[in-house]
Amino acid sequence: MSCYDRRDLGLLLLRLGTGGVLAAHGTQKLFGWFGGHGIEGTGRFMESVGYAPGRASATAAGLAETGGGALLALGLGTPAAGAAAVGAMAGAAAVHVPNGFFAQEGGYEYAATLGLAAAGLAVAGPGRLSLDHALGHVFDRGWMVPAALGVTAAVTAAVVGARNCRVRRTAEEAAGAQDALFEQ
Repeated sequence: MSCYDRRDLGLLLLRLGTGGVLAAHGTQKLFGWFGGHGIEGTGRFMESVGYAPGRASATAAGLAETGGGALLALGLGTPAAGAAAVGAMAGAAAVHVPNGFFAQEGGYEYAATLGLAAAGLAVAGPGRLSLDHALGHVFDRGWMVPAALGVTAAVTAAVVGARNCRVRRTAEEAAGAQDALFEQ
């Protein structure tokens, strides 16, 4: 029988808290639980902030948050679970960057905090009070950490980059239409 130490307990608390918040947040998108808007409402919101198609974006974000959060809480597939959550939070942070850092001003503080906690868990591992440990770390190998975070970084960069181009193009079109009104 092994003795659990404070590192194991700390990782358990961090996993349960971060994973629980992420999973709850994702179920708002997927199912409309906890006052969320479900796929349809979240899809419309995603379209309005430049993520298109909106329904697919809402589904992807909801699955990454719900699945990544639940797996983090369980300590199962920790590298992939953490990476999925990091990608979702990077996408959320991109929307809030124009508002500055602090959440009270609509900034990216909340998304960054959840993303950094998920990244830290992906790197540190789940600890001994986890399903990964109970299963012999079959889904938590050292090589999986850079692989999961690298793939997530590439996909997130492409998705956020496309979103930023859409937002910029929409702003330019709106400015052009406004200029045309004043020329008449």
